[in-house]
Amino acid sequence: VNQILLLLLVLTVCAILYNKVHQVPLALKNETVDLETPEEMEEEIPVVICAAAGRMGAAVAAISSIYSNTEANVLFYIIGLKTNIPHIRKWIENSKLKEIKFKVVEFNPTVLKGKIRQDASRPELLQPLNFVRFYLPLLIQKHEKVIYLDDDVIVQGDIQELYDTKLAPGHAAAFSDDCDLPSTHEMVRSVGMQNTYMGFLDYRKQAIRDLGISPSTCSFNPGVIVANMTEWKHQRITKQLEKWMQRNVEENLYSSTLGGGVATSPMLIVFHGKYSSINPMWHIRHLGWSPDARYSEQFLQEAKLLHWNGRYKPWDYPSVHTDLWENWFIPDPSGKFKLTRPDS
Repeated sequence: VNQILLLLLVLTVCAILYNKVHQVPLALKNETVDLETPEEMEEEIPVVICAAAGRMGAAVAAISSIYSNTEANVLFYIIGLKTNIPHIRKWIENSKLKEIKFKVVEFNPTVLKGKIRQDASRPELLQPLNFVRFYLPLLIQKHEKVIYLDDDVIVQGDIQELYDTKLAPGHAAAFSDDCDLPSTHEMVRSVGMQNTYMGFLDYRKQAIRDLGISPSTCSFNPGVIVANMTEWKHQRITKQLEKWMQRNVEENLYSSTLGGGVATSPMLIVFHGKYSSINPMWHIRHLGWSPDARYSEQFLQEAKLLHWNGRYKPWDYPSVHTDLWENWFIPDPSGKFKLTRPDS
């Protein structure tokens, strides 16, 4: 019996020693799994762009520029009205953009009923898709962080850099401050653009004065947004924006004849003092404000993102710096969208 017990003890010790020598550490096992599935670990960058009727070429050029200048895992959310969706889908699927990851999302304009004051001076600014940025959490639901871009932009840098913009605690969004870049100040003065709250809100109205915001406060441009969806929902940003849209319908608190847009003004009110800043080179604006005023070529080459905000769009005529935009334009396979040029 003693010999049998001794034999069993020896076998047990040998088994323990064998396992210690040949066992793979748990940490190494995990590391091996991670190395075998890098795509699963790659962060997805959601980019929201609208595709409006008559401007789809703009959305396509913006997407083309982003896709061509990054190795990041970008997922494009292309927002359109029901009647526009087949056109933009066909354009993408029948061009070199067929390789991109994208989702086409329908925007229902009925959510705007009774919230937009009719304004004859610039009716194009009242188009439903101009207000998509107000409803980001309703359209894009599975992401914590989202980039929104106007369609009249070209991205020359790596979109990963913009996505990595740090938002301060409690901030639902980051924007470009209209006073942030000295290089643009001369352009602003030369064409009479507005860069303060006075240019966007009617300070003759008591509701505006009651906000306690100085009219000389620098404005920001919501054509490029890095948004935190959790904070946006927590602070009920969409409801706040809708409240000021409704008040404008009733009291005419802002107008497109002021700052040139009706979507900017409610955002200036709701986000006053509560937004983070985007790197100035990631939003070089005002390229569409005048058919004559130009930036230096060197400055534009250094820019990460170009924005033709204003009346003079690079797919129309007259406009400036159209060569930088046309580098990324992809012709419409259906032939419906055509560039307007002096010889056309």
